[in-house]
Amino acid sequence: MRLQDKVTVITGAGGGMGRTAARMFAAEGARVVCVDVSEEIAESAAAEVKAAGGQATSVAADVSQEDQAKRMIDHAVATFGRVDALYNNAGIMPAADHSVIDTDVATWDKVMAVNVRGVFLGCKYAIPRMVDQGAGSVINVASFVAILGCSVPQDAYTASKGAVLALTKSLAVQFAPHGVRTNSISPGPIETPLLMDWLVKDEEAKRIRLARNPTGRFGKPEEIVHVALYLASDESRWTNGANLVIDGGITVNYF
Repeated sequence: MRLQDKVTVITGAGGGMGRTAARMFAAEGARVVCVDVSEEIAESAAAEVKAAGGQATSVAADVSQEDQAKRMIDHAVATFGRVDALYNNAGIMPAADHSVIDTDVATWDKVMAVNVRGVFLGCKYAIPRMVDQGAGSVINVASFVAILGCSVPQDAYTASKGAVLALTKSLAVQFAPHGVRTNSISPGPIETPLLMDWLVKDEEAKRIRLARNPTGRFGKPEEIVHVALYLASDESRWTNGANLVIDGGITVNYF
């Protein structure tokens, strides 16, 4: 198995992408720490992994809160003895996030707290453990919107994912000499409940987004998780500071 006994902390493990990641990582032999802001949802994700024969534990944590971010890493070490991979998957995309001219400050701050501070705090407590081990992989979920502009803006989300890209590069340079690699994945639109709930209500928004994608469809959660599996595995031991854009070709399409 590609991830045999590797301890992986997955934030946002109760959501569409995170739950898929928990199942797929466990199927490759990883011992999975399912983190979600909801204790009940975190437990259900871990139970799903265990029902399929995998190893998992759960912990409730708001990744934007320092004490809770520390607790999730402490829980991983107390339960499984180490942290081999941190999959910073948790993120929010509120409906109230629009252009800078009509997004309220509370929405902006909430997005930054979860999407940026959450990554910072996870890394703050996981990376020292990895340095002590002499090995580890940090996987940050950014977005294709961080590398190109959008005429239908979500400026807080976009800015937050741009920050994730910049932080990824800095961490890659700092900690690779200690055996810790840091990379990011920039997905295009993925068929998760978060996105689909919005687009189902707005057929025109769905039509516009699909028209810009050469493949003519949205991505599947597992198509992103396969990339994360590579980054968590020893197959990617010389992959560091990379941003892997998985978007069906949106960012190379001009018309």
